[in-house]
Amino acid sequence: MTATSLMTTYQPLDLGFVKGLGTRLWDREGREYLDAVAGVAVTNIGHSHPRLVSAICEQAGLLLHTSNLYSIDWQQRLAQRLTRLSGMDRVFFNNSGAEANESALKLARLHAWHKGIEKPLVVVMENAFHGRTLGTLSASDGPAVRLGFHELPGDFIKVPYGDLALLHSIARSHGQRICAVLMEPIQGESGVQLPPPGYLKAVRDLCKRRSWLLMLDEIQTGIGRTGQWFAFQHEGIVPDVMTLAKGLGNGIPIGACLARGKAAELFTPGSHGSTFGGNPLACRAGCTVLDIIEEQGLVANARQQGERLLARLRAELGDCPQVLAIRGQGLMIGIELRQPVRELALIAARDQGLLINVTRGKVIRLLPPLILDEQEVEMIVKGVCGVLQPERTGVMAKGLQSGTAIASMSV
Repeated sequence: MTATSLMTTYQPLDLGFVKGLGTRLWDREGREYLDAVAGVAVTNIGHSHPRLVSAICEQAGLLLHTSNLYSIDWQQRLAQRLTRLSGMDRVFFNNSGAEANESALKLARLHAWHKGIEKPLVVVMENAFHGRTLGTLSASDGPAVRLGFHELPGDFIKVPYGDLALLHSIARSHGQRICAVLMEPIQGESGVQLPPPGYLKAVRDLCKRRSWLLMLDEIQTGIGRTGQWFAFQHEGIVPDVMTLAKGLGNGIPIGACLARGKAAELFTPGSHGSTFGGNPLACRAGCTVLDIIEEQGLVANARQQGERLLARLRAELGDCPQVLAIRGQGLMIGIELRQPVRELALIAARDQGLLINVTRGKVIRLLPPLILDEQEVEMIVKGVCGVLQPERTGVMAKGLQSGTAIASMSV
């Protein structure tokens, strides 16, 4: 089978899967792999969870779609669950993370309009990634994803992630035009970059004083990934707007834009919409995912296993000459290398039965399912060490020593 009919937006490995169960995937030849990518932070409860499979099958036999011209019971249920868990007030459902961030940007524009700001600005972060629509691409950073797309819509000010002093300087020079700050609480695509302690709280305080919306992109960090339901909860704050997707549906496409206070009242009939957003199938899947995470204590498990995985990686790779840094929170971990190695790392890990991801060319990103256990933590550590330690694998070591550079692709 060839992929010649597909547009070349990805550079996939010559590897495909026919079955998944829990933390494991099986290829066409029946070989088993430990999935430490989870569909890029999507399959939080693992592959083919029997309760989710049953709920999807039952709902598919009952009702898939009616449109938002009518009330949807499962949509109401999921909205109530999400607002209860997050402290937000209202939810708008769509189909993806990029759409959720587009919704947030529209809320920012409406907020500016109500304040009488004619040419509003949104503060965004350097090295951020918020999606691939033209609007979210404007808010993102990085020459690879923006190459060929010029005159992007929207007015944004980019500031270094974690630089509070510069943010205050921007507030003094452009404060009358700024209406919102959009940021990831942990930057995922740029290599699992954590902010300095207290940074999110300080930004929250600044936004409150200036009447800006604090909009957090929790598409990758949300739904338990970092050891809290949402990453902002580590700092004891609540944003004005939050976006979700990825782990919410465990593979069923769904996105959500949550808001509270005045921001929750900005959308009115006709100001926004989605044909498929919040359909019965996606919202029932979302409710089932939340049920499973709560009942199995997977948020706490993500915190515990993430701490174990981070400690074990630091113990085994702390003196590895190829490693610059090991960082992360919960089951969102990045291992920064000295040289770009995307394809070499993916192939070397694959050959050991381990699936990993490399972002920004030289950061191994680990995003395993939240059901990970202690034994599987050791399997990941062993696999990553096999990729990076020269005495354990010749192919990867030679590639690192020769400085082989193969570009990474954000997803």
